[in-house]
Amino acid sequence: MPSYDVIIIGSGPGGYVCAIRCAQLGLKTACVEGRETLGGTCLNIGCIPSKALLHASHQLHEAEHNFAKMGLKGKSPSVDWPQMLAYKDDVIGQNTKGIEFLFKKNKVDWLKGWGSIPEPGKVKVGDEVHEAKHIVVATGSDSTTIPGVEIDEKIVVSSTGALELTKIPKKLVVIGAGVIGLELGSVYARLGSEVQVIEFLDHITPGMDSETAKVFQRTLKKQRLTFTLGAAVQSVEALKTKAKITYRLRKDDSEHVMDADIVLVATGRKPYTEGLGLGRLGVDTERGVIQTDAHYATNVKGIYAIGDCIAGPMLAHKAEDEGMAVAEILAGQAGHVNYGVIPGVIYTHPEVASVGETEETLKDKGRSYKTGKFSFMGNGRAKANFAADGFVKILADTETDRILGAHIIGPMAGDLIHEICVAMEFGAAAEDLARTCHAHPTYSEAVREAALACGDGPIHS
Repeated sequence: MPSYDVIIIGSGPGGYVCAIRCAQLGLKTACVEGRETLGGTCLNIGCIPSKALLHASHQLHEAEHNFAKMGLKGKSPSVDWPQMLAYKDDVIGQNTKGIEFLFKKNKVDWLKGWGSIPEPGKVKVGDEVHEAKHIVVATGSDSTTIPGVEIDEKIVVSSTGALELTKIPKKLVVIGAGVIGLELGSVYARLGSEVQVIEFLDHITPGMDSETAKVFQRTLKKQRLTFTLGAAVQSVEALKTKAKITYRLRKDDSEHVMDADIVLVATGRKPYTEGLGLGRLGVDTERGVIQTDAHYATNVKGIYAIGDCIAGPMLAHKAEDEGMAVAEILAGQAGHVNYGVIPGVIYTHPEVASVGETEETLKDKGRSYKTGKFSFMGNGRAKANFAADGFVKILADTETDRILGAHIIGPMAGDLIHEICVAMEFGAAAEDLARTCHAHPTYSEAVREAALACGDGPIHS
């Protein structure tokens, strides 16, 4: 019976990062994965392939709308959809093979197959049972649907099916105006689809700073996405070549019907723990979410959990941080995750990024704050690159000037937000950012200007 210090079940961002960190810290480590490739949902059917399609479709948008303005004349490119999918698959392959290389480099054993936990200290993979001092569950999450809507991955698809459609739909209906729905809706809108988004709430992107969300929605409307808000989908009927969607408007309870070639169900995700045997072991769960303490330990000794299958935002980088933290804890160190400084990013164009508090959460807490905002219209680099939509907003404590949160909609927002994350990690004040020299011309100057706006005011607006 092979024996390990740690066995991680699941090779997504949380699992593979945990495995590599455990090995780096001197623990004999194995990682269980039943897919043919490592990387979990993120690398195989989630974050990475969707970013490939976002990148490809954005290049098409630039060619169609901005090349001629820069003196780049010629026939607009046509879309070879099979080739675009092949490019996406190649990106997946490069990334998943990269994880396999890192496992070999760090001497992490890949136990190929689906894992279960017959009893504490043992993991069964296929017909083999392996012993482990510690077991880390990192099995991630799966797409959810809503009553009356059955996913067949042909006409009615989850994000997985939306990444491998056989052809570009003439009309795509997206149920859910969250991150996944808006990113994939954006891809197909650029490729020529008519995209209609149906959302139960009266606003898009639940939990986002409301001012940012409103600007974001206006920007997406300019990109030919249309929205039906405050609508409860009753049913989706998949026919031979199309789908029929029935929904009710909450404001007047009126019923409406629309057709679509493809329906993308993007109503959220749920922890995936099937087949592990957690119930038999007595591991505490609540609505499928594994319950852990501050050190990621479950109530069953020797079993830990991280990532999408425990509480908190279902983000790959949150899972990665937890994977590193639990590895350090198992190695006798003080692993820690600062949940107040975990950024969120939507990879549309413009991108949207946020960290920390929103104006709404600060008002709910009764905390006194000030706002510093700067529009990308005042940023020379953004104007030169046809990327002047959006702004940077920094929220700081009224008395101490300490940065409490930030919200960016604009070019490379997902990269710009990290300057603010680092500042928040060190407890910096807005003035600290404002007094830091930023290279010119860069998008990051807009961050400095927003920090200046928390004080005496920005220079360029």
